[in-house]
Amino acid sequence: MPLFPQPNQPPEWPPQQPGFPGWLEERLFERRIVMLRGQLTGETATGIAAALLTLDSAAPEAIQLHVAAPGGELSAALAVIDVIDSLSAPVHALVTSEAGGAVLAILAAADQRAAYRHARFKLAEPRAAGVTGTADEVAAAAGQHLRELEEVVVRLAGITGKPRSRIEDDLAAGRSLSAAEALEYGLIDEVIAPKKNRPR
Repeated sequence: MPLFPQPNQPPEWPPQQPGFPGWLEERLFERRIVMLRGQLTGETATGIAAALLTLDSAAPEAIQLHVAAPGGELSAALAVIDVIDSLSAPVHALVTSEAGGAVLAILAAADQRAAYRHARFKLAEPRAAGVTGTADEVAAAAGQHLRELEEVVVRLAGITGKPRSRIEDDLAAGRSLSAAEALEYGLIDEVIAPKKNRPR
């Protein structure tokens, strides 16, 4: 589904995600909630970026980014990060089920980070997209991927306080973390407690 409507067609806003009822998407959007669901692709990143920019221009209040994504394309994650970095409104990320790979870099770009108790995190090195062409073109693409991966490592090191070498090792090993472990690691600032355990 194209993000921008064709001439003489009414816009569908916010951009509807597959398997998500349009009315629910609209209600969440009205409450300044943007969903990042499933594998992150360039198309998904375009929709998320458009929603973030629209909400940012509408009001200065915090935007809630709900994350349930195991990973995706590194270039798509960097596109979302660039938008988050440019916003005036703060972005508060909430991991509702899982976050992994390139999506962790988006998490690191948020102003606040939280997770539900049973959320899971996967420190995994984002994969390079398949590249074909001459040897020089493949080598250039590999060099670009390494530079982009370095940015992910720097961001994760920045929020966790861990040495870059530790982040690189954990990404290479594909380390998995529970929400409590992610809190201890420094990936998130808070684990959402059950209502009965919250202070009154």
